Amino acid sequence: APEQPCAPPAIARRGGGGGAAGGRMTDTRRRVKVYTLNEDRQWDDRGTGHVSSCYVERLKGMSLLVRAESDGSLLLESKINPNTAYQKQQDTLIVWSEAENYDLALSFQEKAGCDEIWEKICQVQGKDPSVDITQDLVDESEEERFDDMSSPGLELPSCELSRLEEIAELVASSLPSPLRREKLALALENEGYIKKLLEIFHVCEDLENIEGLHHLYEIIKGIFLLNRTALFEVMFSEECIMDVIGCLEYDPSLSQSRKHREFLTKTAKFKEVIPISDPELKQKIHQTYRVQYIQDMVLPTPSVFEENMLSTLHSFIFFNKVEIVGMLQEDEKFLTDLFAQLTDEATDEEKRQELVNFLKEFCAFSQTLQPQNRDAFFKTLSNMGILPALEVILGMDDAQVRSAATDIFSYLVEYNPSMVREFVMQEAQQNDDDILLINLIIEHMICDTDPELGGAVLLMGLLRTLVDPENMLATANKTEKTEFLGFFYKHCMHVLTAPLLANTTEDKPSKDDFQTAQLLALILELLTFCVEHHTYHIKNYIINKDILRRVLVLMASKHAFLALCALRFKRKIIGLKDEFYNRYIMKSFLFEPVVKAFLNNGSRYNLMNSAIIEMFEFIRVEDIKSLTAHVIENYWKALEDVDYVQTFKGLKLRFEQQRERQDNPKLDSMRSILRNHRYRRDARTLEDEEEMWFNTDEDDMEDGEAVVPPSDKPKNDEDIMDPISKFMERKKLKESEEKEVLLKTNLSGRQSPSFKLSFSSGTKSNLTSQSSASNLPGSPGSPGSPGSPGSPGSVSKSTSQMAAITTKGGLVGLVDYPDDDEEDDEDEDKEETLPLSKKAKLESS
Repeated sequence: APEQPCAPPAIARRGGGGGAAGGRMTDTRRRVKVYTLNEDRQWDDRGTGHVSSCYVERLKGMSLLVRAESDGSLLLESKINPNTAYQKQQDTLIVWSEAENYDLALSFQEKAGCDEIWEKICQVQGKDPSVDITQDLVDESEEERFDDMSSPGLELPSCELSRLEEIAELVASSLPSPLRREKLALALENEGYIKKLLEIFHVCEDLENIEGLHHLYEIIKGIFLLNRTALFEVMFSEECIMDVIGCLEYDPSLSQSRKHREFLTKTAKFKEVIPISDPELKQKIHQTYRVQYIQDMVLPTPSVFEENMLSTLHSFIFFNKVEIVGMLQEDEKFLTDLFAQLTDEATDEEKRQELVNFLKEFCAFSQTLQPQNRDAFFKTLSNMGILPALEVILGMDDAQVRSAATDIFSYLVEYNPSMVREFVMQEAQQNDDDILLINLIIEHMICDTDPELGGAVLLMGLLRTLVDPENMLATANKTEKTEFLGFFYKHCMHVLTAPLLANTTEDKPSKDDFQTAQLLALILELLTFCVEHHTYHIKNYIINKDILRRVLVLMASKHAFLALCALRFKRKIIGLKDEFYNRYIMKSFLFEPVVKAFLNNGSRYNLMNSAIIEMFEFIRVEDIKSLTAHVIENYWKALEDVDYVQTFKGLKLRFEQQRERQDNPKLDSMRSILRNHRYRRDARTLEDEEEMWFNTDEDDMEDGEAVVPPSDKPKNDEDIMDPISKFMERKKLKESEEKEVLLKTNLSGRQSPSFKLSFSSGTKSNLTSQSSASNLPGSPGSPGSPGSPGSPGSVSKSTSQMAAITTKGGLVGLVDYPDDDEEDDEDEDKEETLPLSKKAKLESS
């Protein structure tokens, strides 16, 4: 079966209900949606109802009826024709072609209902319900099929006016069977039948025999569906093509005939902008135009069963275009004259417009070429000077000419951006910035008069391709990226950013209409791309020209999409985590427009709110210290009341942790030592030390003694103990306040963070190491401390305090994971069961 368009969506399956209103049919098996296929090959939903099959007197046969479930109105009344090809798909779809260019589908709620109606259709057509298509390839028995294959061919009726109906029926009956199609095509080829039919067409037109003309329409349309190149070559020949188009004017489904021949001969004019000396080439151009017209305008939209039957017609047009491009490319005189007239100042505007339109169509035809042929095509155009010609054309006042030139430029950029880059760098050595090709493109983009900026969007895409380092070449002698980006930022970037700088001289945009906002959004999109893909070029430009401050003025725009573009630009810069950018942002206080926009947005939960919070959350998660300190020191008062997310309070905690480390540098360095001690010790060394500890008798040591190498002992125990004690006291005072902040639920329903960036009293922090453990007051070799007798067997107050703040790992945890609480509790229980001397030993290990 021919390939179908996308199947109509299946009706929603429901467990029950769905009955018609007013107690009508309630059987969900018969519940269906009715679809029709539109001209765009998409299925349109015509309504939901219940299907039944019954004899309809008016239609003289068994018919399918669908009544709407909402009001009982008739959605579909279709006679089951014996020769119509019905097709069952996906167990719940029945598809068929009702009439010329009118396809229908029923989508059943349940498979059982589909099977029931399918049986009724097959019963009317005398088919086995097990088939999926009622009019299958051939219905003959194996013997008849063998006879058909061995027979010499199909015998056509004599080509006479009186037998046109018989011929039309023969063609229609042959289409469903590939075998019969093949035989019909051979018969038409061998007997010169098409030319005889076209002679009868003239007779019918002279006699105004409308019935005969309708039959000829069906016959010629059927011949198209045979999909044979040999037949197309006859039909599209110079002597036959207009008569073929004439036959297709008399569509039986239309009340009046079309005037296609009149359009082609009187309205459509062939403009020979440069004289073509080759008659074969000229004939090929005429033929291609007319065949394209037949495909697009004359033939009806193929039905669901016919869409694959015109593939040879598409191929015919395709290869014609390839041939035309090749023949023009080989005619050097033609191309030389073309480019000479394009760039000649004496050429009048109308003539130049025709030349540019021709060149545009020429490039469009080239898209049909194979890659190697397309390479040769663009190389030929480049050698002929297409880029200098475009530069001249883009500098003209005629908008239509410039638009066509832009389309040509897009073909060149998509084909070979390096070729364009090389040209513009060479011309920069000779011309002023104002007339450089890229600057002309930028100006054309900025001056786009289309309210939707369709042309500007296209041009921005081309500029993006040109400045994309991913498609730039690097050789041993030179790097295209370095050279071109240096050129672009020196000669072109000021032209691109001119509208942005002109519109952001005050605290808010000087022009804030929709078209200006769209243009600025496009410029910001390209600048954001540059931030991501270019390195020092864009960084130097942004910092030297103070671009970010000007961009953030657009946060005050009434157009949300423009304000978000400005925010996205800043977010891309912050995402680089570059301290040059960070210092620039802090020095110019460039968070102020963002905070102001955040506060002006209020409590609205929209994209602006989420995007700004995400920016601050990135700073917090990535722990960008300079920006964290800057935000808290300058904007905390404005942000401290935001409690529906924990982002800002988390930033404050980050800031406080930084301050603690600055106030206690020894504590910070000690924390680093402990972290290294935990993570860098060899596992096998740890096991050996544990084994030694368990093998050492408790009585061999004095209470409170720590076994450590003498060289590890610090000189002064107070240097370490005092900051630790002060630090822990401050943390205990803040304990209840921090717990309340970090466990607070989200007022707007958002979840709070799954971990807490703080010191939690629930997990005791081990602030001891080998060195600290060796200096417990009262241990041998340690200096005396106030209140410490220093005698064996005594444990000082500070010793017990140290024991109260130790944990298993020797690491001060900046992140408290809830899953670790149980393990910590278990370790603490174990530790309490050990004698103090062993605790000290374990800490020292």
